[in-house]
Amino acid sequence: MNPAFSICVYCGSRPGHDPLHATTAQAVGRWIGSHRGQLVYGGGRTGLMGLTAEATRAAGGRVVGIIPRNLVDKELANHLCDELHVVDTMHERKAMMSTRSDAFIALPGGIGTLEELFEIWTWRQLGYHDKPVGILNLGGYYDALLDFLAHTVHKGLMDTWQMNLVHIGEDPLALLEMLRAKIRGDAG
Repeated sequence: MNPAFSICVYCGSRPGHDPLHATTAQAVGRWIGSHRGQLVYGGGRTGLMGLTAEATRAAGGRVVGIIPRNLVDKELANHLCDELHVVDTMHERKAMMSTRSDAFIALPGGIGTLEELFEIWTWRQLGYHDKPVGILNLGGYYDALLDFLAHTVHKGLMDTWQMNLVHIGEDPLALLEMLRAKIRGDAG
């Protein structure tokens, strides 16, 4: 299958306590697969990452996993990926995820998800790419972070245009549709 688009999903390697996170990760994967898309992700079988990958594959999408060698056992590398790349460093992982993706979306996750989100957002700000970036604020998960970022704008350490580089949504399917429209260059 030649995928119509490629979306990088950043999300937790744990499932978390809220069942909504798991069902949404699966819905995101199903959407990617059912729209002839390709998932690019961290390459693990565990947590929200694993659920997203399995749902993408089950819906007919391609799955590209990229995992550092030292996480192969910890995150249980997903050998069911269409492509599983084992790299030496996190830097290699993130660079490959960036080049293999047309857009990026952050679902709920921990420090790794935040680090990946902030790096790809920073790269967008610096002009290293012009690909759409989305934050799924599922059930208010990112409310406190978004409040803090508004605080940084208010304090003059960040500008509104930087905030506008990221698309924030609460509905996963609507946010995915918007990212896909941005990939295709549709108005909006």
